Amino acid sequence: MNNVRTLSDTKKTFYNLHTRPVNTIYRRVVEEMMVEMHLLSVNVDFSYNSIYALGVVTAFERFMRGYDPEVDKASLFNALCQSIETNQTQYQQDAQRLQEIAKSVPVQNLVTWLSQAKPLERDEKLQSELYTIAHNPKFKYSRLFAIGLFSLIEASDPELVKDEKQRTETFNAIAQGLHIPDDKLNKDLELYRSNLDKMAQAMVVMADMVAADRKKREQRAQERSQKTTVITIPTDS
Repeated sequence: MNNVRTLSDTKKTFYNLHTRPVNTIYRRVVEEMMVEMHLLSVNVDFSYNSIYALGVVTAFERFMRGYDPEVDKASLFNALCQSIETNQTQYQQDAQRLQEIAKSVPVQNLVTWLSQAKPLERDEKLQSELYTIAHNPKFKYSRLFAIGLFSLIEASDPELVKDEKQRTETFNAIAQGLHIPDDKLNKDLELYRSNLDKMAQAMVVMADMVAADRKKREQRAQERSQKTTVITIPTDS
């Protein structure tokens, strides 16, 4: 008997949990993350780790910036995690833990740690996960894992990830140490950065459209007000 959860099951659970309509401009982001997380969750070679969690949380936060209404974001993330039978609290706690580590460690030390060149006595759980990844020939690499690695380096040194040469050298070293495909890693990160730029541009256009629409509504309201103003002509008593 096949009890593997289907994508249809995941989507049904998601929309049962989050019953409000998903803002149109963000619907594709939510759907793509849902599909990717579902496919990973049912893959026999996939295993949850803190770096993947950081990638999930970061991708959601970055691509959902400006979501309206803002209060719906928590419900969306909760539904996204629960739809694949995982706990959103674990994702958020692991992501926060790794971000705090990255901000407190010099970037070169962080790179040597991630690339397994020189372990750091900072976090036993992350150390164990890195060792497991590097020594698992069947480790299931994913785009969200790549985003997690990028987020770690970015949190430690935001300027490094802006320099193409340093960025490429850094992630090549990490890929080599963890035995994951460097070409795939760099390609996924370039696409990620490109999509962030596109999303930012879309938000600017959206903001301009909203402002223009608001101005038109105000003008129409003002015109209607002027038309309905009653002019009283004084009469001789």
